[in-house]
Amino acid sequence: MPEISLTPVQRKAQRAQAHHLDPVVMIGGEGLTPAVRREADAALSAHGLIKIRVLAGERDAREALLRQLAHELNAAPVQHIGRLLVLWRPLPPKAKIVDEARKSGPKTVKVLKYSARGGQRPEVKRVRVLGNQRLTASGKLKKASPRQQSVKKSRASP
Repeated sequence: MPEISLTPVQRKAQRAQAHHLDPVVMIGGEGLTPAVRREADAALSAHGLIKIRVLAGERDAREALLRQLAHELNAAPVQHIGRLLVLWRPLPPKAKIVDEARKSGPKTVKVLKYSARGGQRPEVKRVRVLGNQRLTASGKLKKASPRQQSVKKSRASP
């Protein structure tokens, strides 16, 4: 998989966001093992922007490690500073689960009641409207009437 390339402005923004992050993956003396790859891939899928701490190796080896990780994980190398490597990959879109049985929750509505005399302030009342209620034009709550059952449907069920 090819690595993602960032413009200098995008790289600068990612570096700024990564500044406060702690390393989530550590690469030890054994180098880049399959377990490290899996952990880095899982962290990129969960967070998008991660820091990796490399505990062993020279600067050139860490540079090669950053390029190799970016290429294998389809990520963008953001920064290599000291023993820290920063990688970024856009987060995958989350699948939205639609629950048909779920109804909307209660809402708090502000009702203004104006006085018969014009010079006074209106009375402000906060009303909680539930899912089976509605607010009339006069500011009263009406509860929904039960739905009518079809005569044919009630007879058809055994």
